Amino acid sequence: MNFEFDPDVEEMRAMTVAFARRELAGRREENGAAFDADAFRGRWLLAGKQGVVGGVVPVEYGGSGLDAVAASAVMEALGYGSSDTGFAFSVAAHLFASLMPIVEFGTEEQKRRLLPALCSGELIAAHAITEPEAGSDALNLRTRAEFRGDHYVLHGSKCFTTNAPVADVFVVQAATEPGRGFFGLTAFVVEAGTPGLSVGPPYTKVGLRGSPTADVHFDGCVVPSADVLGARGAGASVFSSSMKWERTCLFAAYLGAMQRVLESTVEYAGEREQFGAPIGSFQAVGHRLVDMTLRLESARLLLYKAAWGLARGSEDEVAPALAKLAVSEAAVQVGLDAIQVRGALGVLEGEAETLLRDALPARIFSGTNEIQKNNIARALGLSGSRRRARRR
Repeated sequence: MNFEFDPDVEEMRAMTVAFARRELAGRREENGAAFDADAFRGRWLLAGKQGVVGGVVPVEYGGSGLDAVAASAVMEALGYGSSDTGFAFSVAAHLFASLMPIVEFGTEEQKRRLLPALCSGELIAAHAITEPEAGSDALNLRTRAEFRGDHYVLHGSKCFTTNAPVADVFVVQAATEPGRGFFGLTAFVVEAGTPGLSVGPPYTKVGLRGSPTADVHFDGCVVPSADVLGARGAGASVFSSSMKWERTCLFAAYLGAMQRVLESTVEYAGEREQFGAPIGSFQAVGHRLVDMTLRLESARLLLYKAAWGLARGSEDEVAPALAKLAVSEAAVQVGLDAIQVRGALGVLEGEAETLLRDALPARIFSGTNEIQKNNIARALGLSGSRRRARRR
């Protein structure tokens, strides 16, 4: 095992940290404030020039051709360099939930038409799958796609769609054969401005405020058959593949955010004095800082193990699930600990309370942590169907 990055990856990490500190640090979205789409796009174009928003896409389509390990390293650097974890989250959702499905399932025409501008930052992508009645039950979609000759007509609504308010391209999941479960879904590439597609107002959220999120509606939206992603009935495969990337590489941004907050918390504990001594010298505080370090380093190892497998074409779904669980739970607890060490200052506006708010959604998106545990338990042979089979 080699725990060091290649020199090229280390250089990319350093450049990403410098870029994030220069262009993204200090950006804060006030809760309830009007979303500034122009400012968001301005930062997005800068990230495109830096190569951040197209990293995993092959070079021939405008990307950098990074594997999952290198992509995770870049995302970790982005989370470390910028206090706006929401922006990093939007970049990751664009890359891993939207661009990777086009890379892995798109036709040559789709790739050449869409990917270069999506990599340069000229276009932004969103993946629309979650619905009010189909969150964890992702196969039970109510959005329908009716086949009519050379096109499909989409009806339905999506919710919690990251990047929807600014998206130029949507990867959309719809039921083409309701009731067929895994084989009843089909993925489509739908461009913004297509008649029948509309986007609701941005959400007001407790965390990840720098990531614009909204509902997406389809009312007789006509999509050419040429814009099917993969094949009819392959939507669940498209989604499963994107989730392996997302549950691994996206969460690397939280590693960077945790590292940044841990370092500032250690610094604070060394400077803040009570009873004539730095609070870091008190066992209760010192042990809390050690626990923060343990959670971060353990989560990092699980994430990069999952990234290592993904880079080598592994079909293992347990490693990404374990990584998602470890990172999200660690981020919440590190946020709580950072606040506790700071005392009253921790509940004021600052990076400790921001980390906690940004970490809370991580236990829900990309499949709730309870769903991850269900998937892992099933892989361990603990599903009810297997137990019944053994009894027979």
